[in-house]
Amino acid sequence: MTKTQFLETFNSLKEIFKKYEKHLEVKSDKNDAFNLYAGYSEKYKRDIYFGGVEIKKNYVSFHLMPVYINPELLKDISPDLKKRMQGKSCFNFKTVNKQHIKELTVLTKKGFDYYKREGMI
Repeated sequence: MTKTQFLETFNSLKEIFKKYEKHLEVKSDKNDAFNLYAGYSEKYKRDIYFGGVEIKKNYVSFHLMPVYINPELLKDISPDLKKRMQGKSCFNFKTVNKQHIKELTVLTKKGFDYYKREGMI
């Protein structure tokens, strides 16, 4: 994969998070990393990570912490998206297609709504 393809993948995935910028705190916004945090949690005594996108050596990572906290959010994802999972809250891509973007957009919205319901935002 070329750096250009990774950058295109990164930018496509970053767009999913951009609509939440006004509700969350952007902790990093670089050419290879974009990360959003919810507010400070008394329960956990720190800022709560929401999600982000990072360009790694061999793939682009899409992190979504709400699915780690509440795995039920993953129950409706496709087998194709599921096989891209690394760990409990990370999806790795070399390239993304429209279906991945669509599913991750829905999943991110569910995660945002969950954080809101739980008082983390």
